[in-house]
Amino acid sequence: MTIDFNNMEATIIPNFKGGEKEISAKMFFDGNNMIMKGVLQPGASIGYHSHDTSSEIIFIIKGKGKVIDNNETVTIEEGQCHYCKKGDSHSLINDSDEELVFYAAVPQQ
Repeated sequence: MTIDFNNMEATIIPNFKGGEKEISAKMFFDGNNMIMKGVLQPGASIGYHSHDTSSEIIFIIKGKGKVIDNNETVTIEEGQCHYCKKGDSHSLINDSDEELVFYAAVPQQ
């Protein structure tokens, strides 16, 4: 299956998961698993949240920012991947002056 994010309309979600500003998201959901292309503008974030029934893999494809991973803050940038395993908590923050673009996969477990 090919998921064509280039021809998918973005949804603007304010304060996603309690975060700052808004996220522009193109999302595919098959009833179990979610795959998303997201864009966080400077100063925007995805709020700190737990993954009780799923994990999440985030691939940074443009820009840089920070991840709060189980209360530890780390820098993340283009070409890197963040993995939040089932039972853990995290947040993604764009604290830079440019867009932070990423793909995220959230498989139910």
